[in-house]
Amino acid sequence: MPKALVTGSGGLVGSACVEMLCGLGWDVIGLDNNMRTRFFGPDGTVAPVIEDLRARLPRYHHHEVDIRDRAAIRDIFERDRPGFIIHAAAQPSHDKARDIPYEDFDVNAVGTLNLLVAARDYCRESPFCFTSTNKVYGDRPNGLPLVEREKRYDYADGRDGVDEDMSVDACLHSLFGASKLAADVLAQEYGRYFDMPVGVFRGGCLTGPQHAAVPLHGYLAYIVSCAVNGVPYTVFGYGGKQVRDQLHCDDIARLFLAFYERPRNGEVYNMGGGRANSVSILETVDMLAAMGHTLRWTYQEANRIGDHICYISDLSKLQTHFPEWRLEFSLERIVEQLLAAARQRQGAR
Repeated sequence: MPKALVTGSGGLVGSACVEMLCGLGWDVIGLDNNMRTRFFGPDGTVAPVIEDLRARLPRYHHHEVDIRDRAAIRDIFERDRPGFIIHAAAQPSHDKARDIPYEDFDVNAVGTLNLLVAARDYCRESPFCFTSTNKVYGDRPNGLPLVEREKRYDYADGRDGVDEDMSVDACLHSLFGASKLAADVLAQEYGRYFDMPVGVFRGGCLTGPQHAAVPLHGYLAYIVSCAVNGVPYTVFGYGGKQVRDQLHCDDIARLFLAFYERPRNGEVYNMGGGRANSVSILETVDMLAAMGHTLRWTYQEANRIGDHICYISDLSKLQTHFPEWRLEFSLERIVEQLLAAARQRQGAR
């Protein structure tokens, strides 16, 4: 079995990919220097996840490497020649990017370039999955015709969701959206220009029980944690009716494996939970209450800059290219799992 390389291996998506691949007998090289503590403070740390992976998985080989370190990245690629690359490392908050513009761009755009060049030079036939974001569309989805319902916004024209034909131009992105768009286009270009098997996966709300969620990142896991621990939650704008579709990290890992088995050069995919896993903030509050957890929340009229009013991923292209891939985690199952994890962490304090 060849080696895989996973960046952001202590994060939500990266750790799920490590678990899956090691379970299938892969040797996995993990790159993660826990920059989340610099972005979000001690609550954002992934150190416990990394230590757990190292302790349980003998096929996991951890490197505390910064993807901005071009020489270190090239050394690893030259030595190990990974047969599969999953790039999940990022500065993930569009709010935080405003305060750290240099770090945001250097991690998201330049770090991605470092990995693509190293892959081209040392293992250009190896499938490469890049975890992009729906923020590359900026606030363009807000221009779609919407209808306001009692607890959520929805598309007025009856569409299932946003597909890959949505424009990325002439709209407000946030600096995070801009840095990820630069990386997104670079990944596409390396796939097409150099005929490399690079897949670009534009995720929305990605979640799972190991998510080190904080106020600026990880909406669903954070709101669940607030409900369990009695922490007040602030809703920003749109009457709490803004909608997101939720995708479990294990479903992402299986999707990336499907790409490895059937790669394409420079292809772009919107990945999410689709309409079945879509939920507004008000609906989330109701769902948590029905499960025995009342959320204390307040409302601020101003929305977050560049935030989407309603974003649901159209999964048609994914399902056409990878017909064997199916969502295994429903919205209810995701929330139940997040609640169990939050209770466990509460009990461990």
